[in-house]
Amino acid sequence: MTAVPPPAERWTGHVVADDADEDLGPPRSPRQRFWRRFRAQRPAVVAAVFLVLLTLVAVAAPLLAPADPDDQNLREVLAAPGSAGFLLGSDQFGRDVLSRMLVAGRISLLAAAEAVGVAVVLGVPLGLVGAYLGGRVDRWVVRLSDAFMSFPPLILAVAIVAARGPGLTNAMFAVGLVTAPRLLRLVRSSVLAVREETFIEAARSIGTPTGRIIRRHVLPNVLSPLLVQLSLVAAFAMLAEATLSFLGLGVVPPQASWGSMLQEGARFVSLAPHLVIFPGVAIAVTVLAFNVLGDGLRDSLGREIRRGS
Repeated sequence: MTAVPPPAERWTGHVVADDADEDLGPPRSPRQRFWRRFRAQRPAVVAAVFLVLLTLVAVAAPLLAPADPDDQNLREVLAAPGSAGFLLGSDQFGRDVLSRMLVAGRISLLAAAEAVGVAVVLGVPLGLVGAYLGGRVDRWVVRLSDAFMSFPPLILAVAIVAARGPGLTNAMFAVGLVTAPRLLRLVRSSVLAVREETFIEAARSIGTPTGRIIRRHVLPNVLSPLLVQLSLVAAFAMLAEATLSFLGLGVVPPQASWGSMLQEGARFVSLAPHLVIFPGVAIAVTVLAFNVLGDGLRDSLGREIRRGS
């Protein structure tokens, strides 16, 4: 008797487990399933470890810095890396580049965290409430996000900083404001799919308050795509902070970020290229790590279906 072939597989937006994954046996919880998939994403694991180490180094920067990052030594101006006791060289004021890199890393990571926080506070609640309630509220929320998304993000951020004045807080508020509509649209699309599920209708039928449904049932089901997007927003925020600081609209001296170090070193790039190379590489590697982590989270947070014979 001829065996009946299995039905054709159809893409449903889920992650299909391979044979090697099946050999490990069924996980006991969704958390275990996530960690099993995430550990298989080696680039994402490396990126996560790098970001954790970078955060620890930034927190301990004052203790790890070999010298005062603002201490000037005009007799050792633009020293090359490894000379005159400067491991990464000195800048135009004779300040230790390594010490400034460590302290600037703290400022850059703090800037990314501030921008992500502003975007979450502004975008996520509007997306949740607008999509769940629908009707006129949803239409006004969509129009508001369309109005902000019609402007180029960095141009709008420059305009906001120019109006509010330079400074790290103002710059990151501007970056968070221009990225909030993207989180809003992502959350809205996720909520539109979740609110029609059976468990949401059951919660409504027993008289559960709207706020409780959003907090206990809707929000947990939109966290997966939101976490992926937050890693990408952090990468964009770090690039935006570097751009604004390079234009002189970011941190105010004597504070230093990797972007402001690029701006200062660009004037001496022919005499001391290390002033541009080190902060530029730090920005590039950190942004790459955020993007790789986002890809790993995207591949690890999907629902899983298994192949049947």
